[in-house]
Amino acid sequence: MSHNLSDSLPATEVDLLSPMLNQQGPVWTADFRGLKLRTALQPIYSISHKRTVGYEALIRAFDNDNASVLPLHLFELPASQAENLLLDRLCRYLHIRNYSEIKDQLNWLFLNVSPQVVTSGSQSDSFFGQLLEKTGLPPHRIVMEIVEQPTDDAEKLRDTVAYYRKLGCLIAIDDFGAGHSNFERIWNLSPDIVKLDRTLLTRATEESRARQILNGMVSLLHQSGCLVLLEGVETRAQAMIAIDAGVDFVQGFYFRRPCLELDELPQATTNFEDLLEEYKSSKQISHDPTQLVVNHFTEPFRRVIERLQQGLSMDQACFELLGHHTVSRCYLVDDNGVQLEDTLVSDRAVEKQDPRFRPLENTSSADWFRQQYLRQALAQPESIHVTAPYLCVTGAYMCVTLSLAFYLEGQLRVLCCDILANTDHNP
Repeated sequence: MSHNLSDSLPATEVDLLSPMLNQQGPVWTADFRGLKLRTALQPIYSISHKRTVGYEALIRAFDNDNASVLPLHLFELPASQAENLLLDRLCRYLHIRNYSEIKDQLNWLFLNVSPQVVTSGSQSDSFFGQLLEKTGLPPHRIVMEIVEQPTDDAEKLRDTVAYYRKLGCLIAIDDFGAGHSNFERIWNLSPDIVKLDRTLLTRATEESRARQILNGMVSLLHQSGCLVLLEGVETRAQAMIAIDAGVDFVQGFYFRRPCLELDELPQATTNFEDLLEEYKSSKQISHDPTQLVVNHFTEPFRRVIERLQQGLSMDQACFELLGHHTVSRCYLVDDNGVQLEDTLVSDRAVEKQDPRFRPLENTSSADWFRQQYLRQALAQPESIHVTAPYLCVTGAYMCVTLSLAFYLEGQLRVLCCDILANTDHNP
């Protein structure tokens, strides 16, 4: 192929690219710079549906000896921006040709495209619309993956994404959570799907704190109106982390490696039944740790309330509760969420207080109404409520909070108690 391409490509580029494709039975290949390009597809699975819902298309290059050439080296070959754009479009053309041959009339095809390539083309990328029209692949089965990296022209990127969406394609942000990724792109592009970078899963495999961050990120993306895909799942343990994080879709070597034998893909299955049963069993075996905390502290809580109703002070009423090795502090709140009196801190918590957070220690008259545990208690008096582990603002440590609303001299009050979340002892 000639290296002296013009700086701009014609709008009718589908006709220019067609001679570069070759068909061998149901499989299409393409020629570029003496290399043979082939399509590899990797399945994407919905955890809840327990089946394949799409495939990511990946390019594979081979030399004259049929030796594999790294994709990185392939994309270093273009000698100009025009040739770079041509290679990107050639890959998309090849993938769509191959996918159209698969007897699958339902699932998505995920296509990668970088912001630099998107914004270097015409604003409406008319090539892609022509390509879909030529191949007959419905646009609603295409997911355009925008690689998460800086772009010189954010406005043009938004316009191009708007064009794909107007065609009827879905939009995905790829590699979110690594490098230059941030929520500004989520707000600007409003993607349908966000693909979390595999480094997030690697961290979550190694650190419990990273797992909590992963779970929180998934929750935030869901609240932003995005479906979430976790890629790079390579082990059964990572599959369980993905299930627990609440992601919608998974992808990775554990389920299926990218496959060049495209006719085998529709028959590929993964046993999600076993994974989900293992997950359910693990949750049942743990017996819901928050409920264990509630069960353990129910009677001590009742005794505190009885003492308060008998006229004892908070110091006297909470003496037993504060003596428990996991309890850090107790406090009383009125029906407006405002704390009454000073917080009672256990001796162990006093010993471990971090002087760096001393400005946060005094919580007299603090307003806790924003906290869910306080609102839940007020809405359901006489029932103990417990939070998931969170960072306590009064001492910057991880805890769970127990809360129970009761009547004291005709007025509604809420007894709150912080339990250390990271302790080597069981309740």
